[in-house]
Amino acid sequence: MTKSNDLIAALDAVHDRIEKLAKQQSDGMPLPELLAAGMVEAEAMLRIMLESEHKPYASDADLLELWKTLVKGKPHWNTIRDNCRELIYYQNCLTAERADALPAQPERMVIHTLRHIFLYLRSHAEQHQEG
Repeated sequence: MTKSNDLIAALDAVHDRIEKLAKQQSDGMPLPELLAAGMVEAEAMLRIMLESEHKPYASDADLLELWKTLVKGKPHWNTIRDNCRELIYYQNCLTAERADALPAQPERMVIHTLRHIFLYLRSHAEQHQEG
């Protein structure tokens, strides 16, 4: 299996987990649990990309730190900046006990945002496959 196939397979494994989260979300998973699991998956996707680009990162780096490391020298990664920031915003709202500041249907938005990140990363991986 080539490196690009490994990369795509790793991203697809995360996608499978996102789809399981989507099912749990539709079954009524509480937002705090859903968001915590979603953050894990978003971070996993960025770690996969960082490893594929041979960029070192701190093992305890959070989503924002991972994105900042990924974007250095590669401005195309700014495409997912707002998606990462949206998840962090939801996390900050819950931490500050400000659920009133969340958008309508934040549970659905978490899944939507994770899918956006996945689609961009997967498309990038496909476009940059080793020939």
